Amino acid sequence: MTSRMMKAVRIHEFGGPQVLRYEDAPMPTVAPGEVLVRVHAAGLNPPDGYLREGYRMLPPEWQPQVPLPAILGTDVSGVIEAVADDVDGFAVGDEVYSMVRFPDGLAGGSRAHAEFVSVPASEVALKPPRIDHRQAAGAPMSLLTAWQFMVDLGHDQPNPLQPRQHVPVPIEGRTVLVNGAAGGVGHLAVQLARWRGARRVIAVASGRHEAFVRELGADEFIDYTLVAPQEVVRGVDLVVDAVGGAETGRFLATIRRGGALFPIFPLGFSGADDARERDIVVSTTQVRSSGAQLAQIARLLDDGTIRIAIDSTFALSDVRDAHRRAAAGHVAGKIVLSVR
Repeated sequence: MTSRMMKAVRIHEFGGPQVLRYEDAPMPTVAPGEVLVRVHAAGLNPPDGYLREGYRMLPPEWQPQVPLPAILGTDVSGVIEAVADDVDGFAVGDEVYSMVRFPDGLAGGSRAHAEFVSVPASEVALKPPRIDHRQAAGAPMSLLTAWQFMVDLGHDQPNPLQPRQHVPVPIEGRTVLVNGAAGGVGHLAVQLARWRGARRVIAVASGRHEAFVRELGADEFIDYTLVAPQEVVRGVDLVVDAVGGAETGRFLATIRRGGALFPIFPLGFSGADDARERDIVVSTTQVRSSGAQLAQIARLLDDGTIRIAIDSTFALSDVRDAHRRAAAGHVAGKIVLSVR
């Protein structure tokens, strides 16, 4: 039998945006426990760039073996086209959103940058009706990341990034600093801190984004191009570093004794001894797909408590331009691919 075909974004080799191909690929079939989603919009996230480059930013022992060709993408919003016989709670025609098979699909198994994607039903939630597919597609990975770091981990899977499980800390009445406050995770971390009752939210971003992050709820703004945050801030209860990497240790100086530092991207952090001396908890985790959490969060998206800012939208066929936009930096919110 000839496979039905669809359009998808695939890579046949690793490299820059030029290796991305918008081409025909076999449509997925629906396995037990899954639904088939006709994709209307898809989100672009940093792991899409990591996969495109062959995860060269990871230590060799952490680099997954990626079978090629691979379809990129994790975040989707669309309409259910088919439902496996053993799935309850969803029906053909339902509008849904999802972060697909993450981190299980790190090796190209998520396959969401396509016209159709099969998704485990446990990773799907009904799309908030008052937001459109672009906004819904921009939400899953970034919002689940901020949620699992700051609100509720929501699972008991082993933490691959540290020996102990990550535990969110109290936010109500506390001072929270968000670094990278205009980006995908950062602009949501600012809003979650405000929603959780933070007494003071400090946003760190480039000066061009000051009005944007203040509108999201930041009380104070630091333009990192003009001043180093660690030189002017003290007594913070929690730093959510949505940039992370080797520079995250500089924020230890801003945190009070007994406070916490949550680096979203922890690789390269070398301040463990300094943190212990300062009695600061440094904790990280790996975001995981969760339809249950997306269903819980949906009401906050639907009533406008949390909003997804769209930096730019590209047609799926213009995916190379979308990756170039991401690489250029200074993204305000999310980059989204329009599929329909």
